[in-house]
Amino acid sequence: MQPSIVEGIYVQREILEFDVVIVGAGPAGLAAACRLAQLAAVQGAEPSVCVLEKSAEVGAHILSGAVLEPRALDELFPDWRDRGAPVTVAAESEAMHRLINERRSIRVPDPFVPRVMRNEGNYIVSLGRLCRWLAEQAEALGVNVFPGFAAVEICYADDGSVCGVVTGDMGIAADGSAKPNHEPGIELKARQIIFAEGCRGSLGKELERRFDLRASCDPQHYGIGLKEIWTVEPERHELGKVVHTFGWPLDDHTEGGGFLYHAADYEVYAGFVVALNYTNPYLSPFHEFQRWKQHPAIRSVLEGGKRVAYGARAVNKGGWASIPRLVFQGGVLVGCEAGLLNGAKMKGIHTAMKSGMLAAEAIFTTLYEDDEADYSAALEASWLAEELKAARNFSAGLTRFGTLLGGSLAFVEHNLFRGKMPYTIHNTVPDHETLTEAAAAKPIDYPAPDGVISFDRLASVFLSSTHHEEDQPSHLRLTDPALPVRETLPKFAEPAQRYCPAAVYEIVTNDAGGPRFQVNAPNCVHCKTCDIKDPAQNITWVPPEGGGGPGYSGM
Repeated sequence: MQPSIVEGIYVQREILEFDVVIVGAGPAGLAAACRLAQLAAVQGAEPSVCVLEKSAEVGAHILSGAVLEPRALDELFPDWRDRGAPVTVAAESEAMHRLINERRSIRVPDPFVPRVMRNEGNYIVSLGRLCRWLAEQAEALGVNVFPGFAAVEICYADDGSVCGVVTGDMGIAADGSAKPNHEPGIELKARQIIFAEGCRGSLGKELERRFDLRASCDPQHYGIGLKEIWTVEPERHELGKVVHTFGWPLDDHTEGGGFLYHAADYEVYAGFVVALNYTNPYLSPFHEFQRWKQHPAIRSVLEGGKRVAYGARAVNKGGWASIPRLVFQGGVLVGCEAGLLNGAKMKGIHTAMKSGMLAAEAIFTTLYEDDEADYSAALEASWLAEELKAARNFSAGLTRFGTLLGGSLAFVEHNLFRGKMPYTIHNTVPDHETLTEAAAAKPIDYPAPDGVISFDRLASVFLSSTHHEEDQPSHLRLTDPALPVRETLPKFAEPAQRYCPAAVYEIVTNDAGGPRFQVNAPNCVHCKTCDIKDPAQNITWVPPEGGGGPGYSGM
């Protein structure tokens, strides 16, 4: 037993031992679990595998567009159709539009769409539902899946290697004292830990620092993706249609765009992504999304329908040049924890799953076949690396040359040279360093929501079913609580008020009549944008009490 310290009181922790612990029940973590169990069944081995998931149930914190390329799923479960996987809506048609202004748009001729952005053979899915199905497959194979347990701490052995993780205590009051329902977290020891927390994982950040995993790569770059699910009128619905847009309401130097995916049951997934290297501190990704929906090309689909869900999540976009070292003593990084999303395809599910499978194969060989296997080398030799290398210039090209010229470069690279250009474009400026000072920036006057197509943030958070225990320590930690008013308010007009898609951060008037930085942590949808974009890097996101956060059902 290891102690937990609450207000100076030592409480003994329970210790559980496994062969492999996987942190995160997203597509990467669950694919890894399933592959480990499959290999064990073939070899007659009985490894003990545990998957920890911070949400109250698998899929509740999962958000993605999503159009699925089924390549990795085909490899993991060739009979996935017979198994009842929730992958049924094939991409039947697609279109890309450039929105010129708030009224006009043009369709990009199909031959001029970059080859990697085409979706023949792909499927429109709910990633949350797919993860729940993957969890069912894992459990049927003998894997322990534990939702509601957030890993908050890494355990290190005497030689410095990773040897386990600790789940968060339950029942801690906001003042740090133990409530009557207090339960100490559990220490889970393992021979190998697979970190699959998703984009901007809190433990992954610690591992990058401790093992200097980013010594030889560019900074990771990010976008914020916002998504709504709409039930639309039947005559406006085209099952299997995939629509992407770029241009308005963003300018040519702000990377981003929107999508409409026509799913089953007259549902349309409407979403908007803004790259977090934007420069104007007055920009609000949430309000850009609401503006985008008012364009006739988008409103014509949504009008008369009903918005039934909302959420937001950061996404990786740095590409191959931003991938850190993936292996360290005692563990590996997989999926979006490692930054393995393909920005050119705007897809990360198949890459996440493949990385989890490769990690599982390497770990199984090392632990159970008495042979050395290198996950990094296996990834380098796989179709995953080939795909990401071919897309390596996409995001950096848009950043350097703008949307139009950068998009033209992407067409040339992928349609004419198949991603084999003899150069790599690097982006070495972290996203939190790109803001222009407020005095030199142009404020943006966003229209008021109409309550029909556009909405405010609090009404949107309500649709995310977000819930946190009110009396608990804030999971949004300020290194210096006075810094926002002292520095980022006068210099950048405190951009947290605008980049947060859930109205967590406000500047309010204090008792003395001056400004005060207020954190409404219960609103948080766990997008982690504040952890990424805060120009002073003063805000750190950590997991709240297990199970807290959004309660997505079909995102």
